[in-house]
Amino acid sequence: MAPVKTFLYPTDIFFGLNVARILSIVSLLLVFASSIFVMVNDIEAVNSYESASQSNNATNVDLVSCDYIENSTVPNQLGGVFWAIVNRLLIIFQVVILIMSEVGWPMPLFDRFFPVLGSNFGLGALGIFQGFMGAAVLSQHVDDFTFVAAFFLFVVGCLNMLLGLIFRESAKERRSITSWRDGKRDVLPSHLPPVANLNRSGTCTSAESYTSTTVCDEKRDMSEFGVARGRAGYGFGRQGEKAAGMKGFLISKPLETLPRYAARPTSAPSASSRSSTPQPHFNSSDTAI
Repeated sequence: MAPVKTFLYPTDIFFGLNVARILSIVSLLLVFASSIFVMVNDIEAVNSYESASQSNNATNVDLVSCDYIENSTVPNQLGGVFWAIVNRLLIIFQVVILIMSEVGWPMPLFDRFFPVLGSNFGLGALGIFQGFMGAAVLSQHVDDFTFVAAFFLFVVGCLNMLLGLIFRESAKERRSITSWRDGKRDVLPSHLPPVANLNRSGTCTSAESYTSTTVCDEKRDMSEFGVARGRAGYGFGRQGEKAAGMKGFLISKPLETLPRYAARPTSAPSASSRSSTPQPHFNSSDTAI
């Protein structure tokens, strides 16, 4: 399905998507800081819990029997401290990965090993990950700073999911600062056949246009042509003609014809025709001087 058509200018779309990117990075940084803060707070609460469990005070005994350790997100069960720390470390790791995806470094790594965050996918997957992390943090009793950071991340995740539905896979290309380099194309159109036919040897590909015909070469190597494109120019010789033919700018050789107003060549009279021509005879007059 094609992306939804909008009535905004490309510049407005560019700035709007980059504003959403900045908000996404800010929300991820806030969750990163709040996760470290909660992890430190949980470790301190666990240390207080251990010291209270060793005492014989009745109040401390009541605290030990609670479902959660006081002033923390650690459940009072077997391995609760371990899984609470692992949860925070996984959230921090996901935040780092999403920030790298938003910055665009290293994008070839994402395109190969994690394509949903690469350049060929939109913002929908990013918004889903952000929504999951925000909901995971909001499902626990946390302090005000962590609550605001997680809620902000969840809202930005919903915004990214909406932008992903609108712009689909073209969202990252539209917001890319270096997209003008990737979108650079030749000014003149080309009429090349498919690339798969250019690498075949022994056959000649042909294509007809209204002013030109295809120039056939014995072998056309696209790798050599790709290296040659970095040169300054080819001139008007054989190399220039070959490069133009590879791009589709084909030149046809004009036919050797005479103009309509030119007279046709006539053959010289032969000797036999001259001998048969009668010679004029003149009679002299008697009164001539």
